[in-house]
Amino acid sequence: MDIHSYPRFLTVNSKPFDPIQLAKQTERIVCRGDARKYTAFYATGVYGGIATGYIVGCCLRCYFCWTSFSRDFPEFFGKFFKAERAMELLRSTARKYGVNKVRISGGEPTLCKHHLLKLLENFQETDLKIFILETNGILLGADRDYVRRISTFDRVHVRVSLKAGDPAAFTKRTGAIQKAFYLPFKAIENLLDYNVSFHVAAMTDPRIMPKHERRTLLEILAEIDPVVAANLEEELCDPYEATLVRMAAYGIDPVRFFKHE
Repeated sequence: MDIHSYPRFLTVNSKPFDPIQLAKQTERIVCRGDARKYTAFYATGVYGGIATGYIVGCCLRCYFCWTSFSRDFPEFFGKFFKAERAMELLRSTARKYGVNKVRISGGEPTLCKHHLLKLLENFQETDLKIFILETNGILLGADRDYVRRISTFDRVHVRVSLKAGDPAAFTKRTGAIQKAFYLPFKAIENLLDYNVSFHVAAMTDPRIMPKHERRTLLEILAEIDPVVAANLEEELCDPYEATLVRMAAYGIDPVRFFKHE
């Protein structure tokens, strides 16, 4: 299978896929040695102000995703930047906007493992305060050694974003096979084992996740670690342009969905 065999936009009739295999196919497009595809570098107001490198490609197909269409069509977007150059741009962006935090976002940052680890190596040579690693947790759950290697770096904080509270809902919202539901929770366990700074977020918007499913999600997290569960960051779905298109493709009327915004 190649990238064309996977859904670009999730529909109710999409065949569930293995996100590990989609990750591999996407990496064939967006990774090149220690280089990775980026679309832009600029700062945003989240996290109190953060310099961001916007990357290309993901291994899930969440219908509520905010990221640009580079997620869905990675072959058509972005330019390759080696890790050293990407960190130079992140650092200069941070200086320009007067912030001291950096991240890569707009796709799945744990794709292109070699690039990310080199990027973190270069981050260690800066005077920046923190690198926030946002992830869906799929690859960090599948590759324990990946977490071990991330744990060797200082000033790195991981944000694991969960999509559902049970396997069926996970497949419905992400397009991935049900057994992949457990990988982000395994990632959380790996992060705890290696004493990595992290917190967990979840798309608990009640328009997407029913109350009973949210309770189940919290129970799963509490079984892993009560402190992690108590500090859950709860996400709401926002009407970004790409989100509206993805919802429409899935059969959700975005006007009705966001009518109370």
